[in-house]
Amino acid sequence: MSNIRLAVLVSGGGTTLQNFLDRIDEGRLRAEVVLVIANRDDAYGLVRAEQAGVPTAVISRRDCGSREEFSQLIFELCRQAQAELVCLAGFLQLLTIPEDFAGRVMNIHPALIPAFCGKGFYGHRVHEAVLEAGVKVSGCTVHFADNLYDHGPVIVQRTVPVRDGDTAEVLAARVFEQECEAYPEAIRLFAEGRLQIVGRTVRLC
Repeated sequence: MSNIRLAVLVSGGGTTLQNFLDRIDEGRLRAEVVLVIANRDDAYGLVRAEQAGVPTAVISRRDCGSREEFSQLIFELCRQAQAELVCLAGFLQLLTIPEDFAGRVMNIHPALIPAFCGKGFYGHRVHEAVLEAGVKVSGCTVHFADNLYDHGPVIVQRTVPVRDGDTAEVLAARVFEQECEAYPEAIRLFAEGRLQIVGRTVRLC
């Protein structure tokens, strides 16, 4: 089986992208990152990509007249790079997904969807909301993206305990450890053709 071709979309530091690159280098993820796109030219994920020799592009939402135009520019680059799967990795812009990429765009969210998700729930805001709610368990969710925030069918979820005395930073680090396992697992299952979308459910074949 050949390595799956990934396009990775970032808005910030690119820690999820770095996890992919590290696992690919270690032989633990059979993939190739063929393109990294950022919506901000100061996203550190671009630096990580360039250091790894991965082609990059910047497409600013503010420079586009509509979400549809913004999305078309992004997915046209993904087509040109022959990406088989698009991975949102801390990408904070909502996309309109074209038909040819339906079921080929994944996102990871640092909570257990459908809790603590949707517009405005990203980064430390998620973990602060979890702590404020007093729940005892949090985690991460990898899901197929659709045209709503944090809404598409769930592929993989992993849980972590929420402990007394946790800060948002401490909880975020614990959740990220599981993100580093969950996202590559979802990519592997996709590459193996084992994910079947049935309505709002993803079934393992």
